[in-house]
Amino acid sequence: MIAALRSLLLGICLIAGSAAHASQQEELENLRKRISALQQDFEKTNESKSEAADALRASERIISDSNRRLRELSQQQKNANRDLEQLQRQSTQLEKDMRNEQALLSKLLYQQYLGGKQEYLKLLLNNHDPNQVARELQYYDYIARSRAAWLKTLRGNLLKLQSVTTEARQKSLEIAALQKEEQTQRQHLESEKSARQKTLDKIAKQLKQQRKEMGRLQRDENRLSQLVEKLARMLSQTRKKGPLNEKLPDSTFDGKPFATLKGKLALPVKGEIANRFASARPDSTVSWKGLFLRASASQSVKAIAAGRVVFADWLRGFGNLLIIDHGNGYMSLYGNNESLFKQVGDTLRGGDSIASVGNSGGNEESGLYFELRHEGKPLDPMKWVSR
Repeated sequence: MIAALRSLLLGICLIAGSAAHASQQEELENLRKRISALQQDFEKTNESKSEAADALRASERIISDSNRRLRELSQQQKNANRDLEQLQRQSTQLEKDMRNEQALLSKLLYQQYLGGKQEYLKLLLNNHDPNQVARELQYYDYIARSRAAWLKTLRGNLLKLQSVTTEARQKSLEIAALQKEEQTQRQHLESEKSARQKTLDKIAKQLKQQRKEMGRLQRDENRLSQLVEKLARMLSQTRKKGPLNEKLPDSTFDGKPFATLKGKLALPVKGEIANRFASARPDSTVSWKGLFLRASASQSVKAIAAGRVVFADWLRGFGNLLIIDHGNGYMSLYGNNESLFKQVGDTLRGGDSIASVGNSGGNEESGLYFELRHEGKPLDPMKWVSR
């Protein structure tokens, strides 16, 4: 297991250090596959006892993936619509330019038609001043060159208009395809939500009973602690083995180590703080290792600071869980989400939307479970937020 974790983080380092985009994508896909395999292995080697919440695992994973895909489709549609509007503006301007060029060319041709080619002969045969003849011949040459230039510009704009029209047509087809895919994805999402609700109805009594079991709470906490400790350990071991880029993306506190942010952070969601750190959970002697923030479903969950996603999957007791590594052994954990918007290997800035509030993992209330840890040990989040 430790060897697998070490090689996993080595994959993250390789992704960060790779210069080629194609290579980065390939490494990222490999990393995600290995994370998935690690998650399955982690579930097998930990508590094997089946719990009611496990029946929700498949549906909650699919709901999370569907919402993330819908979010991506929405952004793609927004970009495609913006491109289409730009193409339409470009097309309108080209048509306007062409009308102006056609009007100027019509005037020029009309003037030449009135004068005719005999004007050149008249100038040469009449006994005018040679200097005057030269000037007038130069004038006619200028008109001829201007006509050629306008014709060239007109032809060029016509080709541009054809190209823009074709591109706009293709962009419209792309938008239509995105809309169709979004409709299919929404139907799939609604179907999964319905399936999850039916499962919840079936196991409601079992879930209620298990929420009161001290043993279950302890198992959930131990499972999360093991995961975090192993992630922290492998991050530390990987750093000792080779160089790791610790420079994080821009955020509110650009370039500052996470340790210096104590007392300056904001909680990930707006909502009611339902518990105190280290206090006993209801009907249990198991203490809270973080905060539960009651919040409305689908509310956006924000990253508290810049970092890199090192875990994004379903975990028993915590539902759709996302963990961010902030460097130097500091991590933030976001659990019970309806959907996870980010994937393993993604780099984040403080304030980025990373998930949406839910009640996955069999949680009774809608809200976010939030923890801060250093080298695997839980920290009181309230000591890190700005009052």
